[in-house]
Amino acid sequence: MGLEMDKALEVLQLTSRTFFIPITRLPDGLKEAVTSAYLAMRAIDEIEDHPDLNKEIKIQLLRGVSLILREPFHADDIRRLFEPWSSILPEVTLLLPEWLELCPEALHIEVYRATAVMADGMAKWCDRHWDIRDVADLNEYTFYVAGLVGLLLNEIWKWHDGTQCDTNLAVAFGRGLQTVNIIRNRGEDLAREVDYLPEGWKMDDLYDYARKQLELADQYIKSIQTREIWEFCRIPYVLALGTLRAMELGNQKLTREAVVELVESALASSK
Repeated sequence: MGLEMDKALEVLQLTSRTFFIPITRLPDGLKEAVTSAYLAMRAIDEIEDHPDLNKEIKIQLLRGVSLILREPFHADDIRRLFEPWSSILPEVTLLLPEWLELCPEALHIEVYRATAVMADGMAKWCDRHWDIRDVADLNEYTFYVAGLVGLLLNEIWKWHDGTQCDTNLAVAFGRGLQTVNIIRNRGEDLAREVDYLPEGWKMDDLYDYARKQLELADQYIKSIQTREIWEFCRIPYVLALGTLRAMELGNQKLTREAVVELVESALASSK
């Protein structure tokens, strides 16, 4: 494993407890592809959520990334875009060119396109100050920030071994995980005056929405025949479901012991 991949896994471990474990279990080749895709999308997610960037700068950076990735580009194009804010942007964002370079060449178009669409969607919702008025808005927002992850994973599975998965279920897989994060981070979001609850909804409605998406995610996972892909999807699904149940009982997050137990249970039922 080269230094570039070592660095990617180091950053991955710092940014995602949910995906670090399943990614490290993937075989070589597939591991690089999924790591590249995840970190590229995490890089722009950190721009959207950055507490010290104002709305105008976030939109400028996100739309800038989107425009760059839609045309032939050089890594320095992204570095120049980020340079004025390099002192406050996190490492995972500043290393976006490296994450894209890590991607297998056969997947460049898919990873670049998905990241560009996500960045543009994030910019749109940032401009609207995440004003979620109804379930259609919630569906659109969660599609951009998470459903696209599911669609990109579908492309990666197809590249890996020809695995074909339903696109709507793939979107629900990403959307379900994201909705659990929205519930878990609600206090922080309200502190920055962002509320993802559609008008007239109560928290029970958001829990119901999350459960419905996770039910579809379960169908998605059950349709997968390749063990390493099934395992990759199963682990974050089980963690999301466990987190949802923990929050319903009044706990903010899973304990480390609970995470270990859930991962072990997910793997014990591996195909």
